[in-house]
Amino acid sequence: MKNIVNYPKSKPLIWLGASVLIALVAGCGSGSGNGTGSGTLGVSLTDAPACGFDHVYVTVDKVRVHQSSSAIGTDAGWSDITLNPARKIDLLSLNNGALDNLGQTPLPAGHYTQLRLVLDPNTSGGLANSVVPTGGTESSLITPSAVQSGIKLINQFDVASGQRVDLMLDFNACKSIVTMGNGNYALKPVIKVIPFALNGIDGFVDKALFGSNVMVTAQQNGVVVQSTAPNATTGEFFLARVPVGDYDVVITADNHATAVIAAVPVATTTSTTVVSTSGVAITLPSSSTTTHIISGTITLSPPSSTVVAYAAAQQAVSSVQAVTVESQAANDLGIYSLTLLPIAEPLFGLYSVTLPITLTAQSGVAGIYTDNASASGYTTQSLAEDISTTDATAQDFTLVP
Repeated sequence: MKNIVNYPKSKPLIWLGASVLIALVAGCGSGSGNGTGSGTLGVSLTDAPACGFDHVYVTVDKVRVHQSSSAIGTDAGWSDITLNPARKIDLLSLNNGALDNLGQTPLPAGHYTQLRLVLDPNTSGGLANSVVPTGGTESSLITPSAVQSGIKLINQFDVASGQRVDLMLDFNACKSIVTMGNGNYALKPVIKVIPFALNGIDGFVDKALFGSNVMVTAQQNGVVVQSTAPNATTGEFFLARVPVGDYDVVITADNHATAVIAAVPVATTTSTTVVSTSGVAITLPSSSTTTHIISGTITLSPPSSTVVAYAAAQQAVSSVQAVTVESQAANDLGIYSLTLLPIAEPLFGLYSVTLPITLTAQSGVAGIYTDNASASGYTTQSLAEDISTTDATAQDFTLVP
């Protein structure tokens, strides 16, 4: 799905301090290690305000995991999540439970005892790791051990086939930044490892879709509840932390047909529902056009300087009344443009515990959309659009309370 801006990409998480979230997702199948099968290591960041600083920046290069607590960086047996390029993150922007998803990697089933968080070094070309004291200017954050071999965390946990293990690293930013005698700042991490429960929807998309801006969303009545991009190496996706209920899983990609798996259940706050496997990943046929769009303006009456208007292209697919294929916030002039909307027949499948789920092309709805305009405090309006042969331009709305 493209340009989803009116729904959050992550849900609040209740926790005790500034944290790095480590999610170990066990899967089914065969493999090696101390157990059978394999899992997936997923990593996100979250944080809370730190005393005395307006910003705390770290640039994450990779996260490493090993079964031996004494393994050094050059030993064999490491499983890595590598960010390419490395990502500079302001930890203090991730308050109130917001998460920054760092990615995931396949992980053999077995017993693990060591995690490492590896940061990029500061260079003459810029500050990869830095702090901004309250009322002060940005200063380098010295991170020698984290740069060279990673922040070493000793913690024991098991990953078994069919089992899910989730760990939260409680990163205390206040205690982790030390002011040196010369006025410089150094990172001396204070981190606790805390297990917790996680739920969601897991699956795989075909690697042939890589490079097509693939997006996977969990929706209810066309409203996006959670969204994620698949892992750029394995194609695995995980829609995490969703309320208990049934969801329509929607897979979109530039220049490809949309796929919908309806009525996917998430039974409990600790359960994971699998909709596809690496052996039979979800694929999308190419759409026959790259140019058809829906565009226009959204005017608020009375006008508002604080309320943002949104346009959403929704499509009815089989028994599902509507799913959102693309959404966009109108700019300050009220202009919106929903681009690259597929006109190929969408695919539909009803969830089943028996995999793979059959996805069937739906005739009669190719290129048929509903253009929804909405804004908080205003009445939503809609227009039926047929872009199967041409663009739909000048689709204008005036929203009233």
